[in-house]
Amino acid sequence: MTREPWSVEQDALAGRSVAVVGGGFGGLSAAAYLAAAGAEVTVLEKNDQLGGRASVLDRAGFRFDMGPSWYLMPDVFERFFGHFGRRPDDYYGLTHLDPHYRIFWKDGDRMDVAADFETTRAAFESYEDGAGAALERYLAKAEETYEVGMEHFVYTDRPRFRDYVDWDVFKNARGLGLLGSMRGHVADYFDHEKLRQVVQYSLVFLGGSPTNTPALYNLMSHVDFNLGVHYPDGGMGAVVDGVVEMCRELGVEFRTGVEVRGIRGKRGAFRVATADGPVEADLVVSGADYAHTEQSLLAPEDRQQDEDYWDDRTYAPSAFLLYLGVTGDLDELAHHSLVLPTDWDPHFEQIFEDPAWPDDPAYYLCAPSVTDDSVAPEGCSALFALVPIAPGLPDDEQVRAAYRDRLLDDVAANTGVELRDRILVEESFSVSDFAGRYNAREGTALGLAHTLRQTGPLRPGHRSSALDGLYYTGAYTTPGIGVPMCLISGQHAAEAVVADAKKLPA
Repeated sequence: MTREPWSVEQDALAGRSVAVVGGGFGGLSAAAYLAAAGAEVTVLEKNDQLGGRASVLDRAGFRFDMGPSWYLMPDVFERFFGHFGRRPDDYYGLTHLDPHYRIFWKDGDRMDVAADFETTRAAFESYEDGAGAALERYLAKAEETYEVGMEHFVYTDRPRFRDYVDWDVFKNARGLGLLGSMRGHVADYFDHEKLRQVVQYSLVFLGGSPTNTPALYNLMSHVDFNLGVHYPDGGMGAVVDGVVEMCRELGVEFRTGVEVRGIRGKRGAFRVATADGPVEADLVVSGADYAHTEQSLLAPEDRQQDEDYWDDRTYAPSAFLLYLGVTGDLDELAHHSLVLPTDWDPHFEQIFEDPAWPDDPAYYLCAPSVTDDSVAPEGCSALFALVPIAPGLPDDEQVRAAYRDRLLDDVAANTGVELRDRILVEESFSVSDFAGRYNAREGTALGLAHTLRQTGPLRPGHRSSALDGLYYTGAYTTPGIGVPMCLISGQHAAEAVVADAKKLPA
């Protein structure tokens, strides 16, 4: 891998101070880029841990990634660290998982998506004559979409509609399938419903469904099948630690356990109110929940949008998470496993159309101890289950307890893993926790869904149009949801800061 320095002068922001609100991946990324440009950067994080949703739960020798657990798009991480003359393996190791993941269907069927493509190709062919060749064609299209999309629409920030009106965009956008749905695109390649599910499951990572996510996001199959699924040794918390360590090397100051309660002022004279007293800064970058920043931290005259705007957005799912430390092994499970009903439409309908706790859920099981002995005591295993659910659902103790029992029954019935008599540690996390811990609108686990009307320039911008000197980073902005996208979002936010600074005197 070549290390390509960030193409911004090291002293572009010399003499300027920046307060970054929120220590998630978007905020950490922005902090790194801003520090590299010469700014004095202070990150203010309300929780005791950095990493935002990528928090870590430690209980009685068990360690769980509380949020992101899939290390996808390794090229984005290499590019990110390379901008600072570093490499990911300066901070953490990676294991290429095989299988990438295992799928259990609720009719008793099962498939492994293997690291070896020919093995996966043969598995597809076993379901449908010609499906192996169709997978090759599908992935060739996904790779094309990925390469063009990343270079011209992800790494290149286009925050306004007029940024799309140029020859470069028209030349590279042809044939990408920007407007159709993923469901329609996938149907052009596969007839078997299970194969359609395999190539669409990753839409959950984007907070969408097959019917409301643009076909552009077929690029996720290239990410999955071609770039591979990796595990950072120690979990995603190790990636957070690596980014934080690099930020400190660049001069970033971190203040944890400091809740931001208000943002007032303007460029060159901001006053950020916190539980520990005011913080003064020339500029502010918010990596906190965008809606929370606008509606709770800013004065009405400094807001870009009103409450109706945020009420009208389509939010990505929340989740019911169950973290379990258990005795014995989990031999039936892969590191990543998916449990899917043969018809998953009702689950998506109960997320996006008629919100309710799903009657027959599709869900994800993460068993990191299959790969990493350090996450559980000897003779034990760490496991968490994640059920995507509609944001805003009631999740009191009675509701959680009932759904916990239903989920444990479902796991036993469909994977053969009986957990009830083996549990040593148990914690749950759901809608109200996302709202309370992360100030997440409606308790969304991810942010804004990647619907057609919330993609590209239709997502909220990095610059505030109402308050000069205020910027945004993270999953609400472009390029969107997911750890790699948040790293890129931090770069876009920092570049907006630098570009605006060049227009004004120091």
